[in-house]
Amino acid sequence: MRPLTIAPWTREFSTLCPNPETDQPRDTIQEPAFSKQKSITPSHLPHLTASGSAHMVSITTKPVTSRTAVAVGRVRFSNSAPLPLIKSNALKKGDVLGVARVAGIMASKKCPEIIPLCHPILLSHVGVQLALVDSGAEGAEHGAVEIEAKVECTGATGVEMEALTAVMAAALTVVDMCKAVDKAMVVEGVTVVLKEGGRSGTWREDGWISRFGT
Repeated sequence: MRPLTIAPWTREFSTLCPNPETDQPRDTIQEPAFSKQKSITPSHLPHLTASGSAHMVSITTKPVTSRTAVAVGRVRFSNSAPLPLIKSNALKKGDVLGVARVAGIMASKKCPEIIPLCHPILLSHVGVQLALVDSGAEGAEHGAVEIEAKVECTGATGVEMEALTAVMAAALTVVDMCKAVDKAMVVEGVTVVLKEGGRSGTWREDGWISRFGT
């Protein structure tokens, strides 16, 4: 058996033992700039504490009012295959629009389980609507699926995140059910377009009109 050999310790000690001719005195050594930076907490971000750490905002003192949020989005197809298959309900996974609608409703109710700082809210209404956009429409050469989600509650905080979650879940369900025939679908335009209730009142995106009469 070969004898065990241990490599000699070769670490340079110049960094440990100061050289009076070359080393700077400790009080003249500049510290890295980042060590002197202080955390800055913007006053308009209530989800951050004074130290910059995240927390769930207290809504204990906020008024309980009727609140509504509407979010929209769409799935744009990259080829002509999905649209006729959805129309004829010929995709192997079944009714795309029906399944996506249910997925959006379910996801909205699960929002605080996947978005860490959202409050669990007792929702009073979740409506998800989907519509096909024919090929050749503006910005949708091969067609698309338009999605709109409306969420309502009576509570102390808004339901914008629940509406956005509903739209995203519905969109991802469309992608899942159509990915066998379209590998390059695009989920786009997911945004809140209407918010009602609370201290800030009503806000509506300029020019937005619901295609579903919301």
